[in-house]
Amino acid sequence: MVGGSVSLPTVKGGSASQTNRITVSEPVFDSGTFPRPPQNTFEVQLALARKGISSGSLDGVVGSQTRAALKAFQLREGLTETGVADAVTKARLQLTQPPLTNYLVTSNDLARLQPLSTTWLGKSQQSGLDYESILELVAERGHAHPALIKRLNPTVDWTNLTAGVELRVPNVAYPAPRTKAAFVLIHLAGKTLQAFDSSTNLIAHFPCSIAARVEKRPVGELAVMVVAPNPNYTFDPEVFPESAEARQIGRKLILPPGPNNPVGVAWIGLDRPGYGIHGTPAPEQVGRTESHGCFRLANWNAEYLLKLVTTGTPVRVVE
Repeated sequence: MVGGSVSLPTVKGGSASQTNRITVSEPVFDSGTFPRPPQNTFEVQLALARKGISSGSLDGVVGSQTRAALKAFQLREGLTETGVADAVTKARLQLTQPPLTNYLVTSNDLARLQPLSTTWLGKSQQSGLDYESILELVAERGHAHPALIKRLNPTVDWTNLTAGVELRVPNVAYPAPRTKAAFVLIHLAGKTLQAFDSSTNLIAHFPCSIAARVEKRPVGELAVMVVAPNPNYTFDPEVFPESAEARQIGRKLILPPGPNNPVGVAWIGLDRPGYGIHGTPAPEQVGRTESHGCFRLANWNAEYLLKLVTTGTPVRVVE
């Protein structure tokens, strides 16, 4: 995000998103015997996530983000960095709990759903920018691609869900933070963000979207200046010269908080005006599309990073 300053709880600037379709093809297994090594790509991704190493939205598909996550884990474990889930790596990625669990849809879940306006002006007039569907809600809670959630629940009618319906979802949770990050490292070429402790041990690894334009990628030493959960967003038309609507509006707009807010559920402002690390309303696109200038994470990763950093935490950006 570039083009404005940040003040709590309002964030100025923005990130662009594009559509990227993913096909989930690998079957998902469950087993009652634990601990055991992961049996397939989905379970490898899940086991990595339980260690604070994200391969992006859980989808059961081997891609660049899963390989990068495996390399990060292998480096932390002192294994050969192949990016392949070989037998030795799987043996270190023991599953101690079932990979799937049940999620009960509640009346509160249904009550928070609302359509998302397709215009900036419309978004600014909404009471909140919450989830549009139960599918979107449970996918984010399960750190999963919506296609995986559909595949886990093949008989569900997603257009007519009622309270009391049980859904199968990934049984995923990040480890409770034991220490704050001593520094954050962003690799532009690899499109990854990593947090390390004071002994340079890897705490967390996430896919990260970066600026589309090279001149808007701030290489060098930065620092966290502000941490804001569930922020508002200030739409600045000057940041979106390509938008006909922005040119027509010609004024700033305040968009309310919510997971479908342009910066998602978290904002970590950096000491360069207009730049920050934030969430996104489209987590499955992180690392696959580019932004206007900020560093974009899946909402669940941005929320976890909020727990690891504080004002003054160094952020190093390398090519």
